[in-house]
Amino acid sequence: MDLIKTEKKSRQINTVRKEDQSKIFKKNFDLYLLLIPGIIFIFIFKYLPMYGIVIAFQNFNIFDGIRGSEWVGLAQFQKLFHSPQFYQVFRNTLLISIYKIIFLFPLPIFIALVLNEIRVMFYKRTVQTIIYLPHFLSWVIVSGLVINVLSPSTGIVNNLIIACGGKPISFLMDNHWFRTVLVASEGWKEVGYSAIIYIAAIAGIDQEQYEAAKVDGAGRIQQIIHVTLPGIGSIILLMFILRLGGVLQAGTEQILLLYNSVVYETGDVIGTYVYRMGIGQMDYSFSTAVGLFESVIGFILVISGNYLSRKASGRSIW
Repeated sequence: MDLIKTEKKSRQINTVRKEDQSKIFKKNFDLYLLLIPGIIFIFIFKYLPMYGIVIAFQNFNIFDGIRGSEWVGLAQFQKLFHSPQFYQVFRNTLLISIYKIIFLFPLPIFIALVLNEIRVMFYKRTVQTIIYLPHFLSWVIVSGLVINVLSPSTGIVNNLIIACGGKPISFLMDNHWFRTVLVASEGWKEVGYSAIIYIAAIAGIDQEQYEAAKVDGAGRIQQIIHVTLPGIGSIILLMFILRLGGVLQAGTEQILLLYNSVVYETGDVIGTYVYRMGIGQMDYSFSTAVGLFESVIGFILVISGNYLSRKASGRSIW
């Protein structure tokens, strides 16, 4: 009898939920209507191009097209994993991405925390504007600036080194310095803009929590530790999981504009390798296989990061 009552109650709850969902949909019908253009855009430009993935399993011939090209199964992936260049490229991608996460992921959080503590609005807005601006420059312009600033003959950095009694350094042609240049230039360009998300998250924290902390005698550092950081914890977690998904990207556009054959040993990553093989040698099937491998690893990292986060902290993206 109890089992029958439980089933009836469960059905009633499901029925009520369906009715509620139907009411919510009707009430917000105009908002759902606004979603349609975005969904169509994503479908056309994000999902339809996925059809091209199939050439990773072919010997694609541009004249025969996808339908006429020979199917080779996993041969392109076997070629990828047996390529001696692949392991160098894979290692470079991981190292550059890890360096960027270690040095650049905490910086926007730190900047947001510091800016939140500044009480002089003019100074705060001036600093915000200055650190946001580099984001709006393209990598072409930023690369030109980096090349000029680090030039061995006329760059300001080498002029300072020479003035201090040192010898000029070819930063962009030295395998010991190239990864440092990549991390530093991306930090200058993107860290300020990335802080916006955390500043917005901090603005959403209930001010009564700060008042309660002050009543309890908490100083500004203690308020940051016990109120601000827990308040933006979910945003930090979300951004970290999304960052994991891009681990194998490592900044392809940036590296393409800054590197050269001398620093392939430390600077050649999966994205640039795909470009060189696909565009340079017109091996479209192989470059698609490399790109597919990169995407699958990124997807696995996002899923794993989300799962581990849910297990460890009870918070996750979905």
